[in-house]
Amino acid sequence: MNVTFDYAGKVVVIIGGTSGINRGIAEAFARAGAKVAVASRTQEKVDDTVAALKKLGAADAMGFTADVREAAAINDGVASIHKAWGDFSVVISGAAGNFPALATGMSANGFRSVIEIDLLGTFHVMQAVYPYLQKPGAAIINISAPQAIIPMPAQSHVCAAKAGVDMITRTLALEWGGEGIRINSVIPGPIDGTEGMKRLAPTEAVRHAVVNSVPLKRMGTPQDIANACLFLVSDMASYITGAIVPVDGGWVQGGVAMVGAGLGEMMKKSSPRS
Repeated sequence: MNVTFDYAGKVVVIIGGTSGINRGIAEAFARAGAKVAVASRTQEKVDDTVAALKKLGAADAMGFTADVREAAAINDGVASIHKAWGDFSVVISGAAGNFPALATGMSANGFRSVIEIDLLGTFHVMQAVYPYLQKPGAAIINISAPQAIIPMPAQSHVCAAKAGVDMITRTLALEWGGEGIRINSVIPGPIDGTEGMKRLAPTEAVRHAVVNSVPLKRMGTPQDIANACLFLVSDMASYITGAIVPVDGGWVQGGVAMVGAGLGEMMKKSSPRS
């Protein structure tokens, strides 16, 4: 069954929307007729994505450059979108950082970097967009990760950061619910073709193990995540807030831990400190 979503005239802001899963989400909203704004640290990526979104149907598409670790840059960027288009109907916060590293071999700066991008960055985005949200009616999705709910070796930094992201989701769903603002987290499973999977499944053997560990026996696609987002911010999901929603083919039922154990063993064998 095909479900068509119509976001014509809606203002959709996607932080980190120039690559991977987040770009797939941006493209889905463009095809649904929304006004789509994206943000990235790189102007070239912003320009490329805006041009692509316009070709897909977003007659109004724009973007800005900012590092989510810098609150002032995010504040200025979202303010510029609001000045051009008015209140935001939808916000997707998806900026993230990751690399595999055992805790014993990870630098303090490496751990801090992921915490600042994923967790502090999410907080900065939430604070920045709040004054410009439709009240009532706005919907926010924070892009989380399986590591938020399943521990994984070589991922202590991401586990800590994404668990914090999900608690921000749940807490702000409480704080902002009375104003008619809904906030949910989406947890993507293994998504083919993304930078994250290239890093976490660097060999064909690991990739094969990942596919076999998913109950549905396939990797997901950016469109799978986009479909979930289109639904969660729609009126059909108007009574859903504070939810942590895995979109992962059932991976969190056990596959994450299995693949994580394999990744941990691989890291131990390659570590000079093992």
